[in-house]
Amino acid sequence: MKIARFIAGAMAALVLLAAPAASAQKLKLGRAAKALGGVAQAVTLTDEQMAQYVKEYIDWMDKHNPVTDADSPYTKRLDSLTQGLTSVEGIPLNFKVYYVIDVNAFACADGSVRVFSSLMDIMSDDELLGVIGHEVGHVAKKHSKKAFKQSLLTSALKDAVASTGNVAAALTDSQLGALGESLAGATYSQKQEKEADDYGYEFLKSHGKNPRAMALSFKKLKALQEEQGIGKTSKMNQLFSSHPDLDLRIKRMEEQADKDGVE
Repeated sequence: MKIARFIAGAMAALVLLAAPAASAQKLKLGRAAKALGGVAQAVTLTDEQMAQYVKEYIDWMDKHNPVTDADSPYTKRLDSLTQGLTSVEGIPLNFKVYYVIDVNAFACADGSVRVFSSLMDIMSDDELLGVIGHEVGHVAKKHSKKAFKQSLLTSALKDAVASTGNVAAALTDSQLGALGESLAGATYSQKQEKEADDYGYEFLKSHGKNPRAMALSFKKLKALQEEQGIGKTSKMNQLFSSHPDLDLRIKRMEEQADKDGVE
């Protein structure tokens, strides 16, 4: 199996395996015209400019990846699971499914949550809600915004893309591709992951969902790791090196659920 892309513009790395789905494509991030790297420009971005760049990025991602239509079983399932989950910390949420073979999900700072069909194929409703709750936690805690800004300044804006007043300069396809590749290589800190876990738990609880789903989703990830026989030197473990131990995350979520008397 291939290792799925790691998209942290808003992503918690919960599942990084790729599982084939009939006729599904690989996630498209575009291709950068130049190698990534370099020092970030001394650019100051207003909240208005950041919002414009996030919108431009998610619109570009939606355009370049297959989004399931309203009649798709994937769309109907996601709509049913997220019914009532309309906003977080004043940020409106919107959900779509990408019909791709990568097993993953991500959320942008504007509240756009994208769930991959192959992730839906291997997870139960509760486990899927656990993933979604975690992603929403990154949005609520502004982790997604910080990660997006850092990637923006070190990729798309590193060649001095100009912006004037409150109007952000439009990004080219190659710049958006560079931004996507930069986001794909980003990670969250252990502190941020813990905060997202805790927020996801409380978010599910406050919306009448089963908060034990957080632990269930982590258990599924651990089972996938064990099933694939992933060793300590594998690329997958390297990607997870900045994240809290899965056993610890499972224990924390289960202890909280036990404390709350959640079945």
